[in-house]
Amino acid sequence: MMKYNKVDERIISELTDITGPYGVLVDEMKIEQYSHDETSQEEYGHMPEVVVLPETTSQIAQIMKLASRHHIPVTPRGAGSGLSGGAIPLYGGIVLSVEKMNRIIEIDKENLTVTSEAGIITNDLNEHLKQEGLFFAGYPMSLETCFLGGNIAENAGGGRAVKYGVTGRYVLALEVVTPQGEILQLGGKVTKDVSGYDLKQLYIGSEGTLGIITRATIKLLGLPEATSDLLVSFDTAQEAIDAVSAIMRAGITPTSIEFMDQRSIIMSCDYLNESLPYQDVGAMLLIEIDGSDEAIVERELIRVGQLCEQNKATEVYIAEDFSTQQRIWAVRRNIAEAVKVYSPVQSLEDIVVPIGSIAKVLPELDRLSETYHVKIVCYGHAGDGNLHATIIKEPDDSMEYWHEVEPKVLRELYSFIVHCLGGKISGEHGIGLKRKEYLKEVMDKSEYTASIALKRAFDPDMILNPGKIFYDEGQ
Repeated sequence: MMKYNKVDERIISELTDITGPYGVLVDEMKIEQYSHDETSQEEYGHMPEVVVLPETTSQIAQIMKLASRHHIPVTPRGAGSGLSGGAIPLYGGIVLSVEKMNRIIEIDKENLTVTSEAGIITNDLNEHLKQEGLFFAGYPMSLETCFLGGNIAENAGGGRAVKYGVTGRYVLALEVVTPQGEILQLGGKVTKDVSGYDLKQLYIGSEGTLGIITRATIKLLGLPEATSDLLVSFDTAQEAIDAVSAIMRAGITPTSIEFMDQRSIIMSCDYLNESLPYQDVGAMLLIEIDGSDEAIVERELIRVGQLCEQNKATEVYIAEDFSTQQRIWAVRRNIAEAVKVYSPVQSLEDIVVPIGSIAKVLPELDRLSETYHVKIVCYGHAGDGNLHATIIKEPDDSMEYWHEVEPKVLRELYSFIVHCLGGKISGEHGIGLKRKEYLKEVMDKSEYTASIALKRAFDPDMILNPGKIFYDEGQ
């Protein structure tokens, strides 16, 4: 177990000198919200000793120098909307929140870039860009709450990743503070760069374990002029998944292909007091196509609808107007919240497999559900092989039984995904605290060893977000 020094009055005083009195929180009532993210607070939560709210990169650098001198752990935090325990201060110490660093520095229309601080809400950024006819295409499903810095730290993705890819594709430059308090300027506005190591790629998806992202320059795209959606029903979940491969082989690249099984549809509709056409079916695909030419979008939409019908779709419903599109997307976006209301005791997973192996996932989920008497709701980004298999405790089962079977289900699921299908245990939520035990079991030993060596090279004192992704030395 790693050992760190405690935050005492002297440290509090030094932090206050850096950020000012309103940038340091010590009151238990105020810092409680920083003890957890969207994972179970009861299972994973841990109180920090102090929360700091810097307003500049220079302040963050000073905080890290202080932490390095006194050997105090620092946990970087964005919006706290993560699903892996990545922002939980496992060893107490300092939580460093970038919530006050939310300015847009520059929108460069000539170079199609935006430079922003890490604490801006992703949706707020896109609302500003929309006024210029531009958008950041790599945003995740939780765009209304998550921060840009957190998106980069997790390399977050979402429904549009089929066509546009995930966050990392759009990161051109980063400003990063190292664990030692040095400020790095990485990358630039150029689209090609082989001038030495591409260090910024090491920080994208590193979950705040190698450095603190304070500012980013993001590549932008022109806002699509036409968008259309299809809601397609199938008698079985397997038929819906099988249709995805047919769509992807047809030479059309939809913006999104979202999968929803029957349980997820019903739960979300009940949660929203919504009624979708044909919601009492085995499963649905929500397919979006966008582009700059309305006629081309319409032709591709019709073609995709025909492909679905040829692959056992029972109904193809076209959402022609904006209001209807928002309604059906609301059902998809609120599944996680709906499942949480149905059963707060759950494990939300985001397994990812090669697209050609998606159809093999569902039979394994059915087997695990029957074997261990747990409900498994499945939905997610079928177009890129990323499925959210949510394991839910049945109401009549005890917590003792849940704690006994949950790790068994996860071990069998992860082993099947990695060793049988060539997939990975997380496609967008990250490893964090929640999955680090399982990562060690399924990751190639040499890769695991190399990853720890990289962490120690960047953070030899192991003070930055310790206890995440990998087991610390001595554990």
